[in-house]
Amino acid sequence: MKGSFGRLAAAFLGRGLRVLTLLLAVSVISFALVSASPIDPVQQYILGLGTAVSPEQRAEIEDYWGVNKPPAERYAGWLRELLRGNMGESSLFRRPVADIIAERFVNSLALMACAWVLAGLLGFALGCVMGMYEGRWPDRMIKRICYLLSSVPTFWLGLVFLLLFAVWLKWFPIGFSSPIGTLSGQVTLWQRLHHLALPAFTLSLTSFANIALHTRQKLIDVLHSEYVLFARARGEGGWTVLRRHGLRNILLPALTLQFASFAELFGGSVLAENVFSYPGLGSAVSAAGLSGDVPLLLGVTLFSALFVCVGNMIANLLYGVVDPQIREVRL
Repeated sequence: MKGSFGRLAAAFLGRGLRVLTLLLAVSVISFALVSASPIDPVQQYILGLGTAVSPEQRAEIEDYWGVNKPPAERYAGWLRELLRGNMGESSLFRRPVADIIAERFVNSLALMACAWVLAGLLGFALGCVMGMYEGRWPDRMIKRICYLLSSVPTFWLGLVFLLLFAVWLKWFPIGFSSPIGTLSGQVTLWQRLHHLALPAFTLSLTSFANIALHTRQKLIDVLHSEYVLFARARGEGGWTVLRRHGLRNILLPALTLQFASFAELFGGSVLAENVFSYPGLGSAVSAAGLSGDVPLLLGVTLFSALFVCVGNMIANLLYGVVDPQIREVRL
């Protein structure tokens, strides 16, 4: 028992150190890229004020934001404040970065969670259908749809859905997370879901194809195995074979790919939120990039990297639930 606990503690410590190392590398690379950007954050800030600024006032703003210091000194100061729990203040929203991330992440999490669950269920189900009807018309038709959707950009698909379902058919609102002019406390759950449905459906369609195609191939490999041929010889039907022998063998690879899609899902949400004017982290980071808001860009970048790492860690824990042999090996 003590040996298992020690190995478990060592495994968590090792993963924690790897995550910290990754976050440090992400912060260095992100800061270097933002510093090399041609966008002048001070000039964007002055344009946002809407008033003329004298050279002396501009110098004071540069001194306040610290942009007149060398990049290494600015990064060291930012990292020092980050270790104290201060992610800085957004020059665009004039609020602490941590507050903006906490507020916007609730909307982004709802969008990504709905799209993630829908993409997983849809991809796994269609993958099973393609595998069971290998070479026949359901397999060929669904496979072509998957290839088509995997090559279509998220923003283009969002614009098509927006034009079709919101403008022409008027089934869904044009955008935003709630009706315009309605206070947040007066928005009902149905209104939130109504505004969330179209962006989530768009985001799920751009990420379910990989899961469907991967599940199809794994199921085909299982159905061509010797023990499945023996089961068919005993008189078991196709869907019985899938239920008894197929699902347990294709569930773990599908689960792996599902959690590995966190980074792709987060990147797709940035485009989907901008198309549908959805107030999440994606729209915030796009506005920050256009205005040169360095603290907000770095804060969202680190948070997104941590989000992906947590998703992968959850996947590792779920592996032991799905397959006890993996749990024994890792302990």
